[in-house]
Amino acid sequence: MNQDATVSDLVVLTADKNMRFMLEGLLSRPKALSIRPVIAVFYIHPERDPGCLLRADAFLRPFVNQFHHAIVMFDREGCGKQKKSRQELEEEVLSNLSLSGWGDRATAIVIDPELENWVFSDSPEVDAVIGWAANTPPLRSWLEEKNFLTPGQIKPLHPKEAMESALRHVRMARSSSIYKQLAEQVGLGRCTDQAFLKLKDVLQSWFPVLEDKK
Repeated sequence: MNQDATVSDLVVLTADKNMRFMLEGLLSRPKALSIRPVIAVFYIHPERDPGCLLRADAFLRPFVNQFHHAIVMFDREGCGKQKKSRQELEEEVLSNLSLSGWGDRATAIVIDPELENWVFSDSPEVDAVIGWAANTPPLRSWLEEKNFLTPGQIKPLHPKEAMESALRHVRMARSSSIYKQLAEQVGLGRCTDQAFLKLKDVLQSWFPVLEDKK
């Protein structure tokens, strides 16, 4: 790549607006991610998860010489190839991106089963952001009562259904801004999802903290 042609650090292609807002919120916290501040440009694939899986390389090919790095992110649930593992799907996308000119400058993040898996942790900020703080019992206890969680389980088996049910219970409209607030406020060390941990590792390798020059 001609580095002189690069106009930004990172281009991000997501399957939907919720993912975009989640990543925008995360990247607004470089210190929490242990990275330097990153300038990112976001796009949403019009074909959502299947589009990100099958045609991310074509979508991002025009940007090869305009960005240092690229991220493609989508859900395993609904991508059209759910029989494949998260890692197999990521490798498929990564192979296509590499052949389209990105080489080793791009990565794929596939969330299994879906984005809402990043929402649920034992952080009290989750209750506050989704409007549950004044409700009883606490959110996690309620999720257990409704059989979304088993005792000791951190994340629901069906996280999107669990989140939608909780929002209906408190009469809060589901919106992308909720995902951004969660990303901005919830402690990042509490999320144990493998795709999230991969994202943090990739960002730290691409955008290490700059040393102070004194």
